[in-house]
Amino acid sequence: MIPPVTTAYAYDPIEQQHTLAGHPENRSRLASTMRLLQQDGILTRLQAVPVTPVSLERLQRVHPRSYIEHVARLARSGGGHLDPDTYVVTGSYEAALAAVGAAVNLVAAVLTGEVHNGMSLMRPPGHHALPTRAMGFCLFANVAVAARVAQQEFGVERVLIVDWDVHHGNGTEAIFDEDPTVAFFSTHQYPFYPGTGAAHHIGRGPGRGTTLNVPLPAGVGDEGYEQVFTSLLVPFARRFRPDLILVSAGYDAHWRDPLAMEQLSLAGYAVLTRQVRALADELCQGRLAIVLEGGYDLEVLPHAILNTLRLLEDATAPISDPFGPAPVPSRAIAGLIAELRALHHL
Repeated sequence: MIPPVTTAYAYDPIEQQHTLAGHPENRSRLASTMRLLQQDGILTRLQAVPVTPVSLERLQRVHPRSYIEHVARLARSGGGHLDPDTYVVTGSYEAALAAVGAAVNLVAAVLTGEVHNGMSLMRPPGHHALPTRAMGFCLFANVAVAARVAQQEFGVERVLIVDWDVHHGNGTEAIFDEDPTVAFFSTHQYPFYPGTGAAHHIGRGPGRGTTLNVPLPAGVGDEGYEQVFTSLLVPFARRFRPDLILVSAGYDAHWRDPLAMEQLSLAGYAVLTRQVRALADELCQGRLAIVLEGGYDLEVLPHAILNTLRLLEDATAPISDPFGPAPVPSRAIAGLIAELRALHHL
């Protein structure tokens, strides 16, 4: 008899300290999400991973001490902006340390066999953060730090990072651009913020070929995203053969999201979740950790996260989708997929 899958979540209300009225990345994102998760009752079935601040030693595997101290000083002085899009308030530094710590602790729980898979429900997000620079609502590179800890402390050789946020994960890409031991697969609207992620960028030096960017035009929906994952991600992952899969999970490609123009539905996101879970089961003993990035429709995001947790626990679970499919036809991208298959010899 196959033992049941143990799925974990990581959450701590310290993330509520990082907020700015009128900014799309504010505490309401997870306030509404936690209300729905509690109403549904799913959290009572999942294992809670403790959320602790990441140690400075671990954080410095990606970010130099000078940058970390800059963020801390700005928070202690009452806050301000690190770039036009990225704010800091008094509680931001502690919240950001906790967001990285949650990702690290979740990955540790997966790698020690305490749980099979799980999701970190923390903010601020991280995939735009460069080693010495905040960008795009992100202070520290949550997923990148977790990947480095997995390699340096748990003997993981190869990590695959899948980024399905609607914005390109330029920070993650830059951190691992020349590293052949970390593969980066990104679907993103293009050309769009932050302007990176062109198809021809496939990594540099020793890392050449381990970055696969899928620059999507506006208007791609469920069928196009499924084709991308089936035709590009699956052979890319099988060739790389990761020991661990991490997902930067943004839900801002949903057709209702105010910050982008893709046409993915919650049912479409469920297909992506099932696909990465199946790849983890096939390639790395189910080792899968999902980390929250974007998603700015406060009604869509709670259901997206609920569905992700349900499907991590049981790939056949029903999903919650009160919004239905996109109201307009989606854009065909067969030509782009063929171009990328040829570029990457898939």
